[in-house]
Amino acid sequence: MSPKRPNREDRRTVGLPLSDHPRMTCRNVNVYYGEKQAIQDASIDIGQNEVLAMIGPSGCGKSTFLRCLNRMNDTIDNCRVTGEILLDGQDIYDRKVDVVPLRAQVGMVFQKPNPFPKSIYDNIAYGPKIHGLAATRSQMDEIVETSLKKAGLWEEVKDRLPQPGTGLSGGQQQRLCIARAIAVSPEVILMDEPCSALDPIATATVEELINELREQYTIVIVTHNMQQAARVSQRTAYFHLGDLIEVGLTDRIFTNPIHPLTEDYITGRFG
Repeated sequence: MSPKRPNREDRRTVGLPLSDHPRMTCRNVNVYYGEKQAIQDASIDIGQNEVLAMIGPSGCGKSTFLRCLNRMNDTIDNCRVTGEILLDGQDIYDRKVDVVPLRAQVGMVFQKPNPFPKSIYDNIAYGPKIHGLAATRSQMDEIVETSLKKAGLWEEVKDRLPQPGTGLSGGQQQRLCIARAIAVSPEVILMDEPCSALDPIATATVEELINELREQYTIVIVTHNMQQAARVSQRTAYFHLGDLIEVGLTDRIFTNPIHPLTEDYITGRFG
């Protein structure tokens, strides 16, 4: 049974919310679905070239917060977001910000692989076409090849590019979706439980890929799997009933959490 919501004093985020080299800065973020408040005063930095894992029990707000980072919540009619979220110093909720290029800068990989009903090639080429990133077919070919290589998929599909992306295995489809996100040259990649629909072998492949991608991208991953968070992330944020309870270096969060709620979740007392 989950503990009650902590009182206001106990709800202050503890640990290390700040980063020396933040790519995204979030301050006092609140999310409302109609009258219901889903996130309360969350503040966190997302560092350059780091993997930040967000953990917590189901319904705690971690996926809701993730969707704030590229304004995916804008697609929900009764959703309202307040506070400040900056990408390289720019407020992404400024009315002048166009969400189309924003969602190219801050790409999303979803829980279930969702390739377009197109060829493998066209799955990758779709975004660059929309954003005008390739002037010639040869430039597009290069983008497709580079993206698939970065996603660790090129050798497996290079002779099957005209075939449907939906014909790939689940793990390959998820890597195709990662390649699709990479193709539009993002700065940040958001991953919402990207391995939950995959088998252990495919999961290990995606985790290895995440470690490689960190060299070039900032990555935020929501995961229900604490072992996965420990394997792939440098910092971890723990959410509980819409509150961001604790943020810190992953090793410390899992071995010496500061907040009792974090310790209860890590040790399996609830969740």
